[in-house]
Amino acid sequence: MKRYIGIVLIIVMAFTLAACSNSKKEETEPRTGKLQNLSIGLMPDVDSIPFIIAQEKGYFKEEGLNVTLESFKSAVDRDSALQSGKLDGVISDMLAETFAKEGGFDTVITSLSSGSYKLVISKDETATKVQDLKDKDVAISKNTIIEYVTDAILLKSSLASSDIHKVVIPQIPTRLEMLKSGKIAAATLPEPMATLAVKEGGKILNGSDQLGISPGVILFTTKAVNSKEKEMQAMYRAYNKAIDYLTKEPIENYIDIIIEKGGFPQAVKGSLVLPAYKKAEAPDPKDIAGVLTWLRERNLIQKNYSYEELVDNRFVR
Repeated sequence: MKRYIGIVLIIVMAFTLAACSNSKKEETEPRTGKLQNLSIGLMPDVDSIPFIIAQEKGYFKEEGLNVTLESFKSAVDRDSALQSGKLDGVISDMLAETFAKEGGFDTVITSLSSGSYKLVISKDETATKVQDLKDKDVAISKNTIIEYVTDAILLKSSLASSDIHKVVIPQIPTRLEMLKSGKIAAATLPEPMATLAVKEGGKILNGSDQLGISPGVILFTTKAVNSKEKEMQAMYRAYNKAIDYLTKEPIENYIDIIIEKGGFPQAVKGSLVLPAYKKAEAPDPKDIAGVLTWLRERNLIQKNYSYEELVDNRFVR
């Protein structure tokens, strides 16, 4: 009898050890499975950095996910690729989401991004405050987050949108070159281009950070969100791992990676200031409302969209 009990105990212990071993294996091994590919469009700005880090550090692979990252130099090219079905999602802004809805293209905002946008004067410009730009040339991209932030900066300084001469330059690198060469008085630029402009002698007058507005977002097609729900969940887990990395690691440890993969100019090395990255979260309803008001005042949209029509927050905290 004692021998029988001993044998039973040995068998139970063997199963217990095997179960513990499998449990530990599951915890340490990357998630696997037949997840579909996700394709995401990036812009040359700091919003894209978490995706680059997630790719280069293998966080997507840890989640069993294959992600294709494609870079664009202008919002127009980015949106065309999304609407043609070449991309599942993009680094974008609240205005682009609203325009997509207005045009009958079904997309949704899935989270905020962490970018910032700044009004920068050229090195030869004598202006010391925003009011000094009245009647001067300021480079923007039309009907985008850039123009929205520019108008918000003007309003803060008691200027109307019509008080400056808006020069439409869609491509960000071209806008920067025009500013550096002194062909325009000022330009609104995303980071890291704003930092580069300052390094070349420019000066920041104001920006979205100072205004406390966060109109930058990550958006996906509704088709991708509904047909690739597991992939989206995996993507955001990897994205949040990248945020953890960015908040802990000194920029010197990854600046070369983001310059190479993000299309940033080499000149930003040593001077790039990153935003305070946050894990994925839903947009503030007041920011959505502010964008909708701006669009309606300019007759750029006909419908008064609700927050729920524009935002799908199932993947964020």
